Amino acid sequence: MKYIIAVIKPFKLDEVREALTKVGVQGMTVTEVKGFGRQKGQSEIYRGAEYQVSFVPKVKLEIAAADDLAERVVETIREHAATGKIGDGKVFVLDAVQALRIRTGETGDAVL
Repeated sequence: MKYIIAVIKPFKLDEVREALTKVGVQGMTVTEVKGFGRQKGQSEIYRGAEYQVSFVPKVKLEIAAADDLAERVVETIREHAATGKIGDGKVFVLDAVQALRIRTGETGDAVL
């Protein structure tokens, strides 16, 4: 089982979610976050004055996927979150050692 964390641009969320549903993802956690990477924030103009925003709004997706689905999930996120511009985001893939459904006590891939 893999735990996939993706940080993407907020306006790409609906497109990515729809594409992930089509490849078999049945659930995910979405969090609004702020951060910066190589772009080091962005300049914005408010009432004629330019100012620097240190943290850029992003959306963090957290997905648990079976090993055989994980690569397709990562590729789907890459395809549908990309704009070709700086700040498109990152995807991290971690091994999920154990999962438990609280209601039933099921463990492993049955939880997904």
